[in-house]
Amino acid sequence: MCGLIAGIGKVSLTTLDKAVATLTHRGPESSETWVSENKSMFLGHTRLSIIGLDNGAQPISNADGNVHIVVNGEFYGYREIRDRLLAEGAVFKTETDSEIALHLYLHYGLQALKELRGEFSIVIADERQNGLIAIRDRFGIKPLFYTVHQGAVYFASEIKALLALGVPARWDLETAFYDGFLFRDHARTLFKDIWSVPQGQYAIATPDDIRLYTYWDWDFPTESALALDGRSDAECIEEFRSILKESIQDRLVADVPVACYLSGGIDSCAVLGFAQQGLSRPIECYTLAFDDELYNEAPIAEKQAAFAGANYNPIIVGRKDLASAYSDAVWHAETPFVNANGVAKFLLSRAVNQRGIKVVLTGEGADEMLGGYLPFKRDAILHHGNGRSEADSQAMIEQIFESNPAARAIFMRDGADDPAIKEVAARLGWVPSFMETYGQLGRISSSLYRDEMMAGIHPTANPFTYVMDRLPVSQALDGRSRLNQALYLNSKTHMANFILTFLGDRMEMAHSVEGRLPMLDHRLAECAARLPIDMKVRGITEKHVLREAAKDVLIDEVYTREKHPFLAPPVTNAEDPMMQMYEDVFASKALEEQPVIDPERARNALNMVKMLEGEQKIAFEGLIHKVASITLMHERFGMTV
Repeated sequence: MCGLIAGIGKVSLTTLDKAVATLTHRGPESSETWVSENKSMFLGHTRLSIIGLDNGAQPISNADGNVHIVVNGEFYGYREIRDRLLAEGAVFKTETDSEIALHLYLHYGLQALKELRGEFSIVIADERQNGLIAIRDRFGIKPLFYTVHQGAVYFASEIKALLALGVPARWDLETAFYDGFLFRDHARTLFKDIWSVPQGQYAIATPDDIRLYTYWDWDFPTESALALDGRSDAECIEEFRSILKESIQDRLVADVPVACYLSGGIDSCAVLGFAQQGLSRPIECYTLAFDDELYNEAPIAEKQAAFAGANYNPIIVGRKDLASAYSDAVWHAETPFVNANGVAKFLLSRAVNQRGIKVVLTGEGADEMLGGYLPFKRDAILHHGNGRSEADSQAMIEQIFESNPAARAIFMRDGADDPAIKEVAARLGWVPSFMETYGQLGRISSSLYRDEMMAGIHPTANPFTYVMDRLPVSQALDGRSRLNQALYLNSKTHMANFILTFLGDRMEMAHSVEGRLPMLDHRLAECAARLPIDMKVRGITEKHVLREAAKDVLIDEVYTREKHPFLAPPVTNAEDPMMQMYEDVFASKALEEQPVIDPERARNALNMVKMLEGEQKIAFEGLIHKVASITLMHERFGMTV
């Protein structure tokens, strides 16, 4: 993994070097730049060497010297593609996987994108067309931002690099409002006029224009097509298992050791189990260990590691650790938090880096593909009951809520009277459960916003319909099952903006650790899309196909365990270091100066959280994280309106 920067427009070498330096954490081993002869285009790159350790410097140029490329990410199955390209006459300059993207483009143009598999962002400077082509992977695993500033077009792996080019750090207050609903349009960021290239899209930029195009989208079959699926359970399970195992084996290819992040959940345990099967040595696995039993999965992870034959490494994270790292984690994330889980991931990656590890396999993506979260289970129970009575469905829902206090605390279910939710119901004919929860969270967050900010937001502004209007809803959702509709909408919003950001790339690459996500191989996602609903959620059991596909590599405790959300423990008392950190931030000048949160309302909310107990504290501490992280963003980035 690496960091990249690119632009159309003149820039001084001093400024370019400064901007590239802001990405050193993404690639600490080398940095290079390229500037066109007429000074109209430039590329920059920082390298974390994983494959082709000694000769992988970027940018990489073609033989004619008029097409140049920088890549952040990994391409899987690259050796076969490389061999084919060599047979077709391509001449490679490096041993890296990145270079196949250049030669595929030279041979096939943008049709080559269908051959690229993995986590990546790419920028190609094509002097023949006097333009840049910027490409984002299918799920948005790797970040890629852009802006148009004073007639120049800039791209970068992180927003801080754009700021170093002279782009002002200003709040986008409308996006800040939408962000409170955890349903932000993926193209928008909280920085005004700075955008994200959406997942599965590429941008073509010329000196006077920038346009975006979709090259891949998650395509769910219609309900009628699903009804005609004559495969047996065993056939579905075997296909899923085969693709998953291949995806994991592909992600073990590296010229450096590959480790695993391991929790007590089925996703990372399955990844570890299949990864260990393909190795002759014990794989190193790393687990976050908390001091709160409800959130500590270390004992289960240790048993799973022993069963798999892996080396177990617990990383103990205390409340003092979370408090001390919080501000730096926010700076790397460039987006607000709703829990300290991102900070915990930041600390895990730091510990792994200190032990010399560059590459880890992670389990993100299975919940989003297979209905793992509690709201998805609720949707499956309510809308795919196959004749089950409403009373029985409600009883099943209450059963799963009662058995999972951590999930129960953060899931709100009563949003029927919310005007925004009613509008969703009018458009879709129903309301996905996760949108009900986020709608209520958004309304609660809005109660803390400054009156001046809310005065600029239309009284009927609806983040859900705003986003839906910018998605191919009719094409992607019409005729699809309700669970699959929910999975699609979640993948375009919460997964990309939150899960893959402050629980993924940004917290890993903050410490030069490359996260590889075998669950988000697009071939596996396409397989999951075709599965019958009861292969995703069967009764009250989520991710049924994964459980059965990985049963032989899982301990019984993991195989039978339901989904527990990855959350950092809430504050305990006034002496808790996290509470002391909150107090410091809430007393800061930055809280008074930032334009989003009303300081008095924020302090009242903090006092309220201090008085709450148990699940109520878990549910409402997210507001405190929102205030603290927004305040720290304002301070660390020197943001203005």
